[in-house]
Amino acid sequence: MRPHPDVPIEQVAVSAYTVPTDYPEADGTLTWNATTLVVVQAAAGGECGLGFSYADAATATLIHNLLATIVHGRDAMDIPASWEAMVHAIRNLGRPGIVSMAIAAVDVALWDLKARLLDLPLITLLGSVRESVPVYGSGGFTSYPLAHLREQLAEWVEAGIPRVKMKIGAEPERDVERVRCARAAIGDQTQLFVDANGAYTRKQALAQADAFAALGVCWFEEPVSSDDLDGLRLLRDRAPAGMDIAAGEYGYDLHYFRRMLEADAVDVLQADCSRCAGISEFLRAGALCSARSMPLSAHTAPSLHAHPCCAIACTRHLEYFHDHVRIEHLLFDGALSPVHGALRPDRSRPGLGLEFKHQDAARWRIPV
Repeated sequence: MRPHPDVPIEQVAVSAYTVPTDYPEADGTLTWNATTLVVVQAAAGGECGLGFSYADAATATLIHNLLATIVHGRDAMDIPASWEAMVHAIRNLGRPGIVSMAIAAVDVALWDLKARLLDLPLITLLGSVRESVPVYGSGGFTSYPLAHLREQLAEWVEAGIPRVKMKIGAEPERDVERVRCARAAIGDQTQLFVDANGAYTRKQALAQADAFAALGVCWFEEPVSSDDLDGLRLLRDRAPAGMDIAAGEYGYDLHYFRRMLEADAVDVLQADCSRCAGISEFLRAGALCSARSMPLSAHTAPSLHAHPCCAIACTRHLEYFHDHVRIEHLLFDGALSPVHGALRPDRSRPGLGLEFKHQDAARWRIPV
């Protein structure tokens, strides 16, 4: 067998777009009215790979000023070498936050590029254990009036999604009422998740868990800060039977996920390709979960996660997050929609199966 010829990476281009939300959005600890999308395109061998992250524009600046130079000229087939080179290059900048999201966008572009060079869908390149990944509808922001909350959750159920998530925590005294309203809107057969984004104290979270359990809530995400591993462990030990405690979306490296699992802090670990340095580290998080018989749930960015989620045996589901779903369907040809409550990667298209709509996005482009 002949060794494959080098396919040098010829160019890495980056752009950023700030897209207004369709309604003011908030969770238990933050409010926002726009989302910034950072897009990377990596060219080699006559193909162009597409990657992206939801991050600050500073992420794009870091890619343009540093990471693009680091991977330029490297073999597009050797993604681990490029990934390690990027991690080495940012040593003095710090791994968490913007740096990891910048690496993520480039890493995803390189995986997409390699699949395109081989004329394969990414799910085939990675090797799949399933053909589709279950999703849960996610939104229900604390800024929504009750009527808007009911409408959004009910639409997901009508679309065949059997599990939905809502935000809580901005006004703890109103949360039980809002959850009761949500349950009435979705009926008794739909799974109901809540996400406090770390807004509660430990005692608040314990009290709320009992009240939510009476309304059939089976998933309590970040009841306390994800930095409070002891508090998460307390909630995991004392929450009502049938209620999973979940966290991990703010993990930027494998060590974060390892510490969370070693602390027995969660029933389900969450990870996000667009934050944890890309598909490369996301797959490692999946292996870490498999080693502990722990389910993994992917956080947001559904068009990014569908393929790698199908390659991880312990994947439970993927967050079909309203804000990102809207952006991906606006700006990417090939963005997936759930069928019978699951996303199925398109095996007829190479790579992630996405094409960026430059003209449609132009009005939201910001300087890098």
